[in-house]
Amino acid sequence: MFDPNRRDVLKTLSVLAAGAAIGKPAPFLHGMAASTTSQPETRQPNTEGDCMATITTKDGAEIFYKDWGQKDAQPIVFHHGWPLSSDDWDVQMLFFLANGYRVVAHDRRGHGRSSQVATGHDMDHYASDASAVAEHLDLRNAIHIGHSTGGGEVARYVAKYGEPQGRVAKAVLIAAVPPLMVKTEKNPDGTSIEVFDGFRKALAENRAQFFLDVASGPFYGFNRAGAKVSQGIIQNWWRQGMIGSALAHYEGIKAFSETDQTADLKAITVPTLVLQGDDDQIVPYKDASLLQANLLKNGTLKIYPGFPHGMMTTHADLINADILAFIRS
Repeated sequence: MFDPNRRDVLKTLSVLAAGAAIGKPAPFLHGMAASTTSQPETRQPNTEGDCMATITTKDGAEIFYKDWGQKDAQPIVFHHGWPLSSDDWDVQMLFFLANGYRVVAHDRRGHGRSSQVATGHDMDHYASDASAVAEHLDLRNAIHIGHSTGGGEVARYVAKYGEPQGRVAKAVLIAAVPPLMVKTEKNPDGTSIEVFDGFRKALAENRAQFFLDVASGPFYGFNRAGAKVSQGIIQNWWRQGMIGSALAHYEGIKAFSETDQTADLKAITVPTLVLQGDDDQIVPYKDASLLQANLLKNGTLKIYPGFPHGMMTTHADLINADILAFIRS
């Protein structure tokens, strides 16, 4: 198992924060029938005739969502990472759709095609917005899957809304940020606040270059010797990030780094799969997945040797198969 020490991880993050430089068709798609998609309720078709499905939250944020598959199929709900959008789950959504599930994903407020509101860029609003989508679509017996910041969103949603409402069957946390990323007196092994301050500085000064550096470097492990670099993956990450709101991304750094979710993890009782690579240069696995597994009442942990933070993209075949096995178990 690859075991980078914390100093190496912090060095990588600090370089990013400083802004130093500032195939084949998927076999599971064969024969897949066309799916149905929910129609929008609050937004009219645009000039090209496309429809965007959205809901409006109580505080006025417009949340874009995708809803594919038969409405009587078991739903799988995907929660994306910072600073991306639901498009980051396209490979997983197609895979699980082809395996007979209803797949749902939304763009977090201020991200992707959701409205660029000025407020609510915190974990409480993220979870509340996710709940609004689940209630609007009346999703029950659902599996909620979150990556990175989306893992924090899943933990807060399941603990505060999903389980109390009886809507959740299982959860999956992939390279997720809980219980707490930032270093504090109670979390002495966390990442220094100066690293996250550096993120904010780099984002405010040159967001486009900062996002390019993240995607082409540590997020997918493309900075590792021998890595098979994909320009398409890099450009797709950059595209998703730049569509979103700079304000939402700036304030989101505090949300994913300084939110203590220890209580959320302790409150979750549904079976929860915890997945992370031990070469994650964004979220150190010893401060994340290992702690999550200890705090969860019904958690299953799997660590992948050498896998990066964005492993569900770089190693989609393996990650998808492991999640499918967990769902069916």
